[in-house]
Formats: sequence, structure tokens, C-alpha cells
Amino acid sequence: MLRRKANYVILEGFLTTLLGKKIKIKTIDDPEGSKKTEEQKYNRVDILAEEEKGDLVVIEIQFTPEIDYYHRMLFGSSKAITDYLSEGMSYSKARKVYSINIVYFDLGVGKDYIYHGTTSFKGLHYKDELKLSPKQKEEFGKLDIKDIFPEYYILKVDRFSNEVKGKIDEWMYLFKNSKIERRFAAPGLKEASEILEYSRLSFREQKRYDQYLDNRRSNASSIYTAKLEGKAEGRAEGREEGREEGKLEGKAEGRQEGMLELLSLLESGMSLAEAKRKLGIG
Repeated sequence: MLRRKANYVILEGFLTTLLGKKIKIKTIDDPEGSKKTEEQKYNRVDILAEEEKGDLVVIEIQFTPEIDYYHRMLFGSSKAITDYLSEGMSYSKARKVYSINIVYFDLGVGKDYIYHGTTSFKGLHYKDELKLSPKQKEEFGKLDIKDIFPEYYILKVDRFSNEVKGKIDEWMYLFKNSKIERRFAAPGLKEASEILEYSRLSFREQKRYDQYLDNRRSNASSIYTAKLEGKAEGRAEGREEGREEGKLEGKAEGRQEGMLELLSLLESGMSLAEAKRKLGIG
């Protein structure tokens, strides 16, 4: 579901919920089809996304059950940085990377089901935390050092108890149970629910539903066309009526009533040609 490029709104909803800020997807780069070696072929989706401030970030979603998975995370984030840094570009142009890992196996030892890792530098003697200088903040547009280095999220699905306490838990419930409760309201879940319902239909039911959507799109196109034609005819006839009799208001009211009748017929399923013929419109 998250891998489908047509489902940007679903992926945006998940990332917005997890990262706690609005994420806008610009492109999805699936490296599965472009991996050069079998060794590099592990489940990963690279996403070039744009956050609220307009900064570009690279997000990875990985699903590989392997003992060296931490090393895979390191490799994936490092490769993402180098892939998006063209030769000759300044290091300051390196992209921010979020490595988001949804795992269905026991990764490491820990009680929680969601872990977040960032980079910080602590003083050995004074125990202070290293900060960016005012000049660096201005130049890079970052507030903290952690905003430059990769951030890692690990979602341990098997450790989730199905107890929903927040919106990210609603997503965890979906990942674990492949279903969405009616009360869930996290961003993207409404659209995800529609995809789930569609996937559970039989082939024949899917064909009928696809035909239903095609009919709706066709009717919407007819209504839109009728509105445009009505506006054009109304403006032309209104100008003519105004020049000849000065009755613009009456003409507008008549055109509006006619358009309402036409739209009503179109929404009932009648074609544009049939509706215009029924109303005596040329």
C-alpha cells in the first residue's frame, strides 16, 4: 500500500503522523528495479519529500528480516545521502535523511515498539552538548546538529499490543492487523481503508467498482462541460439581450433556471446530448 505511487496521500498521512510535521511527497523512487546486485535487493522505498519549511528530505521505509539489519539501515541512509549529492556539490547540500523501518521480527532487545534515534555530540569533560553556531544556523537553515544528520525510526510491529493510545498507534494497528477501525482518524487512514476494502473484493466486484468509478468520472466531465457551455451561452445571450432590450437580470435568471434543470438531468445519469435534447437546447 505504501509503495504505490498513486497513493501519495496515504504515505503522506503516515509520515506526517510519525514525524509530527506536515510532509508533502514530490516523488517516489523505488530502487527495486534498478539495483545492480542481488546483495543490494532488500525491501526499501526511497522517497524524496518536502516538509513544511520547503526543505527536501529523503525518507526510507525498509522491511527486511536480517540479523545485520542495523548495518542495512546504516548502509541505506548513507547511500541515500550520496545518491542525492551530485559530484562537485558542496557538502552543505547533503540531504536530510529519515530512515523509517517497519519490522515484523525481533530486532534487538527492548520493551518499546517504536524507537527514535538521532545524532548528538556530548563533551567528555564538561558534559555539554555541541551546538551549531549562529552563522551555521543562518547558512544551513537548521536549528540543531541533529537536524543535519540522519534520524532513524524503528517500528516493531510484533511488539505492538493492539492498545491504541494515539494516532501513530492507529497506523501500528493497521500494520499488524491489516484492518482499520471506524473510530480511527489519523491522516491517510481514510484513503488506506478504501484501498483495503477494494483489495478484499472479488475480481468481478473490482471490475464492477472500476466501471462505477468510470461512470462517475464521465458524468462529472459532462457536468463540467455543461457548466462551461452554459456560462458561454449565458454571456453571449446576455450581452445580446442587454443591447436589444436591456433585460440582463431577467436573462440571467432564466439561464440559471435552465442550468439547474440541465445539471439535475446529468446527475440522474442522462448523457449531455440527451439532456440538451430534452430541454430543447441546440
